[in-house]
Amino acid sequence: MTVSKLFTPFTIRSVTFPNRIVLSPMCQYAAVEGEVKDWHLAHHSRFALSGVGGAIVEATGVTKEGRITPGCLGLWHGGQIEGLARITKLYRSHGIPVGIQLAHAGRKASSAAPWDGAGPLSASAPEAAWRTVGPSPIAHTLTWPTPHALSAEEIAEIVESFAAAARRAVEAGFDFVEVHGAHGYLLHSFLSPLANMRNDGYGGTAEKRMRFALEVAAAVRTAIPSTMPLFWRVSAVDHDPQGLGIGDTVQLSAALKQSGIDVIDASSGGINGPIARANIPQHPGHQVPFAAQIRREADIATMAVGLIVDGAQAENVIAHGSADLVALGRELLADPAFAYRAAQALKLPSPEQVLPAQFAFYLTRREQVLSAFKRQ
Repeated sequence: MTVSKLFTPFTIRSVTFPNRIVLSPMCQYAAVEGEVKDWHLAHHSRFALSGVGGAIVEATGVTKEGRITPGCLGLWHGGQIEGLARITKLYRSHGIPVGIQLAHAGRKASSAAPWDGAGPLSASAPEAAWRTVGPSPIAHTLTWPTPHALSAEEIAEIVESFAAAARRAVEAGFDFVEVHGAHGYLLHSFLSPLANMRNDGYGGTAEKRMRFALEVAAAVRTAIPSTMPLFWRVSAVDHDPQGLGIGDTVQLSAALKQSGIDVIDASSGGINGPIARANIPQHPGHQVPFAAQIRREADIATMAVGLIVDGAQAENVIAHGSADLVALGRELLADPAFAYRAAQALKLPSPEQVLPAQFAFYLTRREQVLSAFKRQ
């Protein structure tokens, strides 16, 4: 029998992922006042029937001002729990562990949705622009507003907002939590010397720039059960010689591990200084080496992302020890049956041996129907 590393279970604390394929958090920009709507349920229903090993709900604002756009989900009050609980019920009823990505957009908040240009909101937008915040009064780019530089007291309030949102996530039934510390959003902006020009306890040295992140990690770890896994998404490199390098992120990851983080979700980029910087080079698996180096040098489990496009590639990531999990976004959007096709491509004897029988039956029947149409 063919042995597949991709389809072996992976246990973190008390949660077991039945296989190593995870749905990436993908913003849907469909919320109203941070609350789940029918679109979110339809979106996640596809993946609850897909046979993935785990799923993460999109970046969810821990404060109203921490949303990326007016259409982003939120967990800044208890009224937002019920809608998210409907999503967790979807996944858990099919045996899929589900997490939520808690986020604060920082100086990249108050943005229009992608189909409206994805730029900063104007005062005349349907939902007017709101004040953005950051480590220093430095705009994301020349066309974005200058953020308010957070005081130490305001930083402490946001740390508590992350913890409070994590407690609500537990109440909503999530199996694990991920903190969004990447892509130029608030936590990443404190880490990066491209955005953080402070000279107090939260800036100057690498250790001081890490302080906010470590405070959030410790607060969230305390807010959730000791049995619940805690992930952290990093931008492993800033793709700028003056910004964060992989060595900085290895140092951060080791410190995050000491603060209770279990898995590093290794992405990259997303931050700019006063002028736009080079685009991130993209090719299949382009970010996997970051996950591999963090895993090896910080001695922490990792999740690899970045154009993972087929089963053989995903298998190699796990089999070669580059990461413990692989997260897919665009590929799963294009093909929710990715897990089934990966099992076929890896020539496993039958889907039933790597996927729950319910998924295998559903996907096999789907193939039969499609084949019948092709014969007509």
